[in-house]
Amino acid sequence: MTPLFDSHCHLQMPAFASDLPDVLERARQDGWEASVVIGMDVPSSRQAVELAFRYEGLYATVGMHPHDASRLDAEALAALRTLAKEPRVVAIGETGLDFYRNLSAPALQRKAFREQLALAAEVDLPVVIHARQAQEETFAILRDWSGGQPEARKPFGVLHCFAGDAALAQAYIELGFMISIAGNVTYPNARKLQAAAASAPSESILVETDCPFLAPQSRRGRRCEPAHIRETVEFIAGLRGSSVDEVAGATAANARRLYRL
Repeated sequence: MTPLFDSHCHLQMPAFASDLPDVLERARQDGWEASVVIGMDVPSSRQAVELAFRYEGLYATVGMHPHDASRLDAEALAALRTLAKEPRVVAIGETGLDFYRNLSAPALQRKAFREQLALAAEVDLPVVIHARQAQEETFAILRDWSGGQPEARKPFGVLHCFAGDAALAQAYIELGFMISIAGNVTYPNARKLQAAAASAPSESILVETDCPFLAPQSRRGRRCEPAHIRETVEFIAGLRGSSVDEVAGATAANARRLYRL
């Protein structure tokens, strides 16, 4: 059984406070190899780093989610810069734009996004991008930023929980980014996402749980956890006419390449 790599999760959230060792053991029994625990603000980034040091198979990112962009002042940015130097930190993010909820003003989201892109270039780490109802502007910012980066830094990052169509996926891939597919690809109405997952080059896709969110269809509405990555991989394999081992192997190799593991 080819090991499974969950490229994006939030195991530091309260949903896992009481049973994380059991959660990880269930995942191991189902072929899981690794997860990247994603920071959303300074405290959750610190918690992600702590978990990465505590548990085998976990890595961390540090960043400020667009919901909390208003909190990215000089002190918070300095804290992220310091955390980014920890040896098990593999990326900056998640950062980006979210014009669906607008929990931070759009202007502050743009500012925080650009500051974290600059930080990623400074510390030579990839970026984890969140984009919701902001696809055109996110793409434009990443196009401008990536155009100034050395070719050797590719892949520059990943579009987490990709929600666009096949054409947008290809456009991001041509910029030097990967796309990450979450459990929502299994939902019956996710036709455009399914087409993107079916057609994207095998060397450019990752899989993620985004747990505790976005449990795949058979567990929809319940807490998602790393073991559930298998259902997503199996579904994508069906879309692509590939074996589960082929998709698991490719997405794990892509995650290791992106995160330089």
